[in-house]
Amino acid sequence: MSDKPLLVTCGLPYTNGSCHIGHLRTYVPADFYVRYMRRAGEEVVFVCGSDNHGTPVVISAEQNGTTPRELCERYHHHFDETFRRMHISFDHFGMTDAESNHRRTQSLVSRLIERGYIYPMIVSQSYCPCCSRFLPDRYVEGICPHCGAVARGDECDQGCGQHLEPGEIKDPVCKICGTKAESRDQEHYFFKLSEFGDFLLEYLPHLRGTSNARNYALGWVKEGLRDWCITRTLDWGVRFPGHEDLVVYVWVDAPIGYITFTEEYAAETGDDWKRYWCGDDTRVTHFIGGDIVYHHCIFWPALLKAAGYGVPHAVVASGMVKIDEKTFSKSRGYVVWTNEDYLDQGLSPDYLRYYLLSYTSHTKELNFSWKVFQERANNELVGTLGNFMYRTLLFAYKEFGGVPEGSVSPEIFGEIRACIDAVDRDMRAYEFKSAIDTMMALASFGNTYIQQHAPWKLVRDDPAAAASVIRDCLQIVQALVILFEPVIPGIAQEAWEMLGNAGAANVSGVSDALTEITARTLPKPAPLFEKLDDDKIAELEKRLEIRVEEAKMKEAGMKEAGMEISIDDLSRVELRTGRILSAEPVQGSKKLLRFEVDIGGEVRQIVGGVAEFYTPDDLIGKDVVVVANLRAAKIFGVESRGMLLAAGDEASLLVPLRPVTPGTRIR
Repeated sequence: MSDKPLLVTCGLPYTNGSCHIGHLRTYVPADFYVRYMRRAGEEVVFVCGSDNHGTPVVISAEQNGTTPRELCERYHHHFDETFRRMHISFDHFGMTDAESNHRRTQSLVSRLIERGYIYPMIVSQSYCPCCSRFLPDRYVEGICPHCGAVARGDECDQGCGQHLEPGEIKDPVCKICGTKAESRDQEHYFFKLSEFGDFLLEYLPHLRGTSNARNYALGWVKEGLRDWCITRTLDWGVRFPGHEDLVVYVWVDAPIGYITFTEEYAAETGDDWKRYWCGDDTRVTHFIGGDIVYHHCIFWPALLKAAGYGVPHAVVASGMVKIDEKTFSKSRGYVVWTNEDYLDQGLSPDYLRYYLLSYTSHTKELNFSWKVFQERANNELVGTLGNFMYRTLLFAYKEFGGVPEGSVSPEIFGEIRACIDAVDRDMRAYEFKSAIDTMMALASFGNTYIQQHAPWKLVRDDPAAAASVIRDCLQIVQALVILFEPVIPGIAQEAWEMLGNAGAANVSGVSDALTEITARTLPKPAPLFEKLDDDKIAELEKRLEIRVEEAKMKEAGMKEAGMEISIDDLSRVELRTGRILSAEPVQGSKKLLRFEVDIGGEVRQIVGGVAEFYTPDDLIGKDVVVVANLRAAKIFGVESRGMLLAAGDEASLLVPLRPVTPGTRIR
């Protein structure tokens, strides 16, 4: 154990969308680690905050008709509340757009300028003549100069993964209006990242955390580092010192937020933030997603080193998430939203915490499947852990009124001690699944122990022997509650109280699992876990299926709408007027309606995604525009032979200005 405090952070959630289980792949393990290390006697501070700057926030705000600040505040509160619902407990949760982070960022950047690590350079940058503005980062789409894949302005996100500097992308196009971008010169500022190659080659092999973070970063450094443009032409962000027309790149002010949030926490508690960030032996540990290793293992330690701060002690990078063995994709519907799809459905946050931590090694890809989730919860939480704890507590309550007098056998303490030692090794090696497997093995041992000794038989002829067995089992229950509290804190608190304890379960140290349980009266216990039934899982699977189907339909419509065609191509699209004869909801979908449409001598069945904006009665008898020669497709199991044309996010149906005969060709 170190005498230096441990500061743990999580990659900052970006405030332009809602929380999904992909986010939780980072935050739940970090919370588990923090809770455990505190129980192991470490001094730990856990800080995080929302990431508020950058182009995507500006784009989202424009699309939502609001300001970037209002959008950020909305999602900041959303994440803060969602994390609380998931029992993720930060000591401080800040915002990168807070005045304190503007000050800290400008102070650190000014120090880098003074030390000669930042310099100006004229660069050719994409400019949209239609929008009349320079196009930073994700306002641009084009071709990666390294691998030739379609890429966004700051990263080859669909190809080689290389970071791209302003002006590097080939054939740039404005993502807002689709206009081909021009190259225009503009002065920007660069950080001398290339000077830190030797430092990083010495630093990274000793960086603690997960090997995927170290190895990925070392590979990039060995390929050679280029200086890094750290300014952008935006109105939203932290102003670059002395330049009102430039802001610092979001990947500068966002990690500096870690320092700011520590300062804010220290101000609230009377602590000194420099204990965590200054000196050669700091213990800053970053939990991040595997997609931001480059920023945290190369950019960030180089910036800190240049500015005279301590560098990260460890970087723990998680594997990615799949949904039903499909690549996680919000646009394709392969996403599970934390609130809408899980917590709001009445499901326990502790069940999801357990699944995310125990499914696979932290660095490997995690698949989320409702069926597998059900199996793991029912077999392990309910069938193993819950079964042992409840049967032990119930027997003790019914036969002895509580914990009987006597001593716990040495065998039991030996099993608990071996479990604690193995868990501690795994936790300090960031092997979270292995740690939980060891905990669950102790529960399995308890089940075997009580089954083999059968106190329900002994109690008739040898009550003292039955009491000895059940006291041993209660000692195991106490140990399991203490060990599992960082995993399932809500349920562990209930079990703690069923053991006759007052106060919070999380104040006990890991070593308290070896403190002999004392005789006491116990309250009547209740089952700690409930099985997930097939009907509920089927309902949740249906929600996901609906989302995927609707995404497919939307994607098909977007492809049709976005296709570049000639006049000859247009002549092959058969547009006709149609009259809606009937309309009804598609069972199981909130967005789809099934129409019977007269298109002149023929009635077509067409499925359209307009249920959120129209009731069926509103549409019967309406004249509409139909794509009549679109290939038939099954949408949600219903055949659709055509497409109703609509415009805008609220699906405003296109209609003739005057009544026309159904089937009239549109030219």
